[in-house]
Amino acid sequence: MSKITAQRSSTERPKKERQSAPPGPEAAAASSTLSIRPVRRGDLNAVIEMDAMVTGIEKRDYWNSLYRRYADAVATGQHFLVATLSDEVIGFVIGEVRDWEFGSPPCGWVFAIDVRPDARLGGTATALLQAICQGFRKAGVSKVRTLLSRDNTLILSFFRSQGMMIGPFIPLEMDLEL
Repeated sequence: MSKITAQRSSTERPKKERQSAPPGPEAAAASSTLSIRPVRRGDLNAVIEMDAMVTGIEKRDYWNSLYRRYADAVATGQHFLVATLSDEVIGFVIGEVRDWEFGSPPCGWVFAIDVRPDARLGGTATALLQAICQGFRKAGVSKVRTLLSRDNTLILSFFRSQGMMIGPFIPLEMDLEL
């Protein structure tokens, strides 16, 4: 996957007043470069911390498993990308090309995307989604899908703002007795 960079201007994100907190990505210089690249082993702790910050649950074994499965698998249609700003991981996206799932032609699936809360509203998630979609296009697919909880209005709003809409499939589920 090629490295994608974007210049971030100071007008892309609302300024936040901070009193004694250490500077985060939002305090970076106006000309900081956002980079999107494949994940590296050294990025994993930042991804785990970001996920735990957002979900409230640290899932180290899960993330190690995803790293082993997706980190070096671009040739097989799998992508695990991170966004960095001033060499600090501030976001990630994971997805893959799935062939003929549910009777549909091959398409790209995004199953994880997140940006650190203090780095949101700067275009990072959009850049991550564009980068993974670029990888899907290179694999020859022309459609991207995702699945999310209907009460997750934040991510629903993001995907809708990117042009995604309700697809042709209906998710079904049932409880299993334990």
